[in-house]
Amino acid sequence: MADTNTNRQRLTEVGQLGFRVDKATASLPQTTDAALFTITGGRIYLTGIIGEVTTVMQSQANNTKLVFNPTETGADQDICAVLNTTGDAVGTLYTISGTVGDALRDDLWIGISMTYPLILSEGDIELNCAASNTGSVSWTMFYYPVDTGATVASA
Repeated sequence: MADTNTNRQRLTEVGQLGFRVDKATASLPQTTDAALFTITGGRIYLTGIIGEVTTVMQSQANNTKLVFNPTETGADQDICAVLNTTGDAVGTLYTISGTVGDALRDDLWIGISMTYPLILSEGDIELNCAASNTGSVSWTMFYYPVDTGATVASA
């Protein structure tokens, strides 16, 4: 599978997870959604997503989840249930299982690949925070294009 997008790199060493896209560390969205990744050109097969806390999370309740906002008409769709990220330390990792009803996971070590990969159409993968908290997270996702021309970029 040829890759012509310089923002992606072919992975061959991390369990064949597909293409990798990194989102630089950013502050948490304040009681709203913020786009992490943008899918264009068709559908993708999401094989993994990882967030790493780079600035400690404020010690205040903050229900946090990942959502998918389709480009076509339709409402945001949760891709995991909420996790309270209060006080999470630098180095804490976040991921999802791929089962929509499962909460965002936080551990100091995790498995990268999702138990149930997701097929997503064009749109944005977003981070949703219920509160206005300090803290920041960097993100990495892995995917394969389902449709010819489908790509993902950091938002």
